[in-house]
Amino acid sequence: MRAVGLFILLVHVAHAAPDGPGLAIVGTTAIDPGGATTPDATVLVIGHRIEAVGPSSRVKVPAGATRLDAKGTFLVPGLVDAHVHFFQSGGPYTRPDVFDLRAFRPYAEEQRLIRAHLDETLARFLRNGVTSVADLGGPFWNFDVRDRARDNPRAPRVVATGPLISSVDRSQLDLGDPPIIRCATPEEARALVRRQAPRKPDYIKIWFIVTADQPMAKNRAIVEATIQEAHALGLRAAVHATELAAARAALESGADILVHSVDDAEVDDAFLRLARERKAIYIPTLTVRSGYFRTGHQRLDLTFEELTRGDPWVTGTLFDLAHIPAEKLPERMRLARQRPPLLGLDPTMAKNLMSLLRAGVTVAMGTDSGNIGTLHGVGVLREMAAMEEAGMKPLEVLQAATLGGARVMGREKELGRVAPGALADLLVLEADPRTGTRALARIRRVVTDGRLIDPETLLPDSPEALAQRQLNAYNARNLEAFLAPYAEDVEIRDLEGKIVSKGKEALRTRYGERFRTSPTLHCELRGRVSAGSWVVDEEWVTGAGDAPIHALVMYEVVNGRIARVRFMR
Repeated sequence: MRAVGLFILLVHVAHAAPDGPGLAIVGTTAIDPGGATTPDATVLVIGHRIEAVGPSSRVKVPAGATRLDAKGTFLVPGLVDAHVHFFQSGGPYTRPDVFDLRAFRPYAEEQRLIRAHLDETLARFLRNGVTSVADLGGPFWNFDVRDRARDNPRAPRVVATGPLISSVDRSQLDLGDPPIIRCATPEEARALVRRQAPRKPDYIKIWFIVTADQPMAKNRAIVEATIQEAHALGLRAAVHATELAAARAALESGADILVHSVDDAEVDDAFLRLARERKAIYIPTLTVRSGYFRTGHQRLDLTFEELTRGDPWVTGTLFDLAHIPAEKLPERMRLARQRPPLLGLDPTMAKNLMSLLRAGVTVAMGTDSGNIGTLHGVGVLREMAAMEEAGMKPLEVLQAATLGGARVMGREKELGRVAPGALADLLVLEADPRTGTRALARIRRVVTDGRLIDPETLLPDSPEALAQRQLNAYNARNLEAFLAPYAEDVEIRDLEGKIVSKGKEALRTRYGERFRTSPTLHCELRGRVSAGSWVVDEEWVTGAGDAPIHALVMYEVVNGRIARVRFMR
């Protein structure tokens, strides 16, 4: 069960609705990524747009306007994730063409869960400061997600396309509305573009996969035909092309957006000139590949934000491979586990990013979230940190995550700015994003389409979600994330009711030592029941000693925190 608390959500989101007398954010440092920085500023929002930005001494706040005292904060445009996939969850069951785990969760069930919780996924983007999202391809129901988001006050702006026009087949993903469709001829590609046209896609996506069986030359005519048909309909073309030769061919054929890094060779001057002349947008997606490796090798290294802001149920599935016997895994996964994982920043991708940026090519931040190990919403923090690690200055990362993303959205005149006339999608931060991308995690308020939102109220955790979050953090051995769901005066009792630990600090000492000394610690959830404020888990713990521990654990939640725990071995 995933509790949403709809009434509470609507009360908070409706605050300072666009049809009211306005919203004034007073005393902040307003940072326009493409323009000026204004200290001690007042940003006035009327309706859906920014009315004024200037020194607080000069901007008049209308009577009746909602006033947010923002002294000591920093205000920036809302972030844009320029590459996501709503048909994928981020968990290990979401791409059976890569990790074929259908024996453990049928793909139809995975898709049912994804669609059942789309509203929560949309809200999770706002929770992490992402006010605009570009879906880069999926089933035709992608367009329904875009329409659903349009009238949902808890959703970001969404642009989308339909099925990827592909050079390879992915039959494992076909449940009747496939996200990827192989086109063997230019005519088939043109027909698929025309088939999408009535749904008014925001662009057309090409999956230009180069293999020994599908060499670049064999499929270039299909790429060209797709782009020509898209342009004839007034649509842009986005191309997945990770080899230098394929990316060059895509640009020569008229591609508008390159949705991944070139990773097989360093880009040359001719490629840089071509990308600049074509006014192409480059979305590097530096971290998505490592998500597969981190999950497959169980080297997850999840951050505090991923454990506390990501979907707790999806995050929990990332640990499932730890208790699936290796002999039951598909042969492809067993072989992959024998090779060293690629966990760090790829040096070729990093160098190419900086070459394109310095050449004046527009860079947009995108996560490719939904792929295995890349979580929706919170994944932007890992991606922006990687962009900074690659050599981008913090302000350049912010520009890529706002101005660059606005170009992908097709709304560069309205989004990604803190200026009069811009759409009022804004973040109020508690730290200066010019000092490092970590500041973008410290969100005090979100403004979306003129509405003021406290992000902490968007997705209040149910008792089950709190139990799941502390379990995830336990398996990650992340002490701060483990402690976050607990009350300050939490009591831990044994079967007879005797208190064995009281207070969060005692919990910190107890589990800090356990996490430090038990590198293989893992808890498998074997059953869960809940009633009201109580959650009872059946747990099987390994790595905490010589023998596994089989226990029932009861959690009682009071005022949104776990207040009492009782263990029964």
